[in-house]
This record gives sequence, structure tokens and C-alpha cells, in this order.
Amino acid sequence: MKEKLTVVKVGGKIVEEESSLKQLLHDFAKIEGHKVLVHGGGRSATKIAAELGIESQMVNGRRITDAAMLDVVTMVYGGLVNKKIVAGLQAQGMNALGLTGADMNVIRSHKRPVKEIDYGFVGDVDQVNGNILGKLIDEGMVPVMAPLTHDGKGNMLNTNADTIAGETAKALANQYDVTLMFCFEKKGVLSDPENDESVISHITEEDFQRYTQDGTIQGGMIPKLENAFSAIHAGVSKVIITQATAIDGTQGTIIEK
Repeated sequence: MKEKLTVVKVGGKIVEEESSLKQLLHDFAKIEGHKVLVHGGGRSATKIAAELGIESQMVNGRRITDAAMLDVVTMVYGGLVNKKIVAGLQAQGMNALGLTGADMNVIRSHKRPVKEIDYGFVGDVDQVNGNILGKLIDEGMVPVMAPLTHDGKGNMLNTNADTIAGETAKALANQYDVTLMFCFEKKGVLSDPENDESVISHITEEDFQRYTQDGTIQGGMIPKLENAFSAIHAGVSKVIITQATAIDGTQGTIIEK
């Protein structure tokens, strides 16, 4: 029987505010079995970029990453935010290790091709080295993964944290019984966006097709659920979409086959 592993992805706001970060790390420490934490940090990047006189450009919620912004996100995601989390986890008794995709060649990506929009130095994931991550995890380490990858040619690439979490979960699914958890500001996938209590408790792929066709699920939730089903097809046991205050797995929307 495979040992349990939980991959938790948390957005920037949760990890960037001291009180919410402290609570998150306390709750994360209570999760049984092996663990991986994947984080964002976009608000901090935007704030520090502004202080440096660098303008942030966003298209459909995604950051345009020119050379100057790449320097900022590398510093903020791989340094400031990542190391705060690592230090916080050490205080919770977990031997955390902060990683970008470049460290130990954990995640290799390619620069996103220019189509309608040039996103700049943004990476689309090619490969996650699940074997080396598995060795770290088996040694009792808790990987803390920043949303940065590399192209193998010396270039860092800004990479979507949801994608990193999903691809990492897939890469570890042959070694562990993996639960992937996407945390955001709502309690789960809602049947009514105006009603925070209208959480859909379970969604199958058939449900997803129906909900997208009738408009119940729309916008940014569609790619999140597409990521979830992609993970399920690759061997991840379960995906949960929930709030960061509910990472015990008892609340939210469960995605299964």
C-alpha cells in the first residue's frame, strides 16, 4: 500500500499576511503523512515591483513577465515569500526545504510561445523530477515549492503555481497515494457565485461538462477544474478545492473519477 502524500497549493494573499500564514502553517503541520506545499506571492511581487518603479502588467489575471519583472518575481517568490514559509514550518517542527524548479533540476519548462499575447519569461512545464522529490520526502523533508521553473539553458521562468502543484502531484502519484488540494478564497466550487454557502460537495467529469455548459461553472474556475481532472487521469487519488482555513480535508469540493 502506498504511503499518503498531500500536495497543498496556497495563493499569495494567505502566505503574505502574517496572521493567515501562521494559521496556515499550523494547520498544514497537522496533515497526516507526507506533505508538499506550493505557494504563490503575486501581491508581494506587485508591491515590490512598484517600489522599484517597475510596472505590473496583467492579462486575464496572468502576469506579463519582462526581464525586469522576472528579476522581481525570482527575488520575491524564490526568496522573500519562500523563506518566510520555510522558517515558519521549521518553527512547527517540520524540516522544510525551499525549492524553485531550477534547484536539483526539479522542474524543467519551456518559454511560452508567443501567440495573441507575449507573456515574456513565463514557463510551461515539460517535466517534474518526481524521483528526486520522492527521495527528499522519504528522508523526512517537506518541499516548499515557489512558482518558478527553469529552461535548462540558464533562464528562470515565472510559472503558474496551480500548474506546478498539479504537475508535481502527477509526478509523485506513482510513488504515493496523492491528494492534491487547491486553496483559494471561497469554501469550494459554488453553484451560486453570490452565495458562499452553495458549495458543490462532489464533482465528476460528467458533472463538470454539464456545469460548464449551463454556466454554473465559469471564468477562472474552469482551468482550475481542468487541472484537477488532468491530475486525476494521471493517477492522483483525489483533488480538493477549498479554503486555506479548511485544509483538514473535511470541507470543500472533492473531485474524483
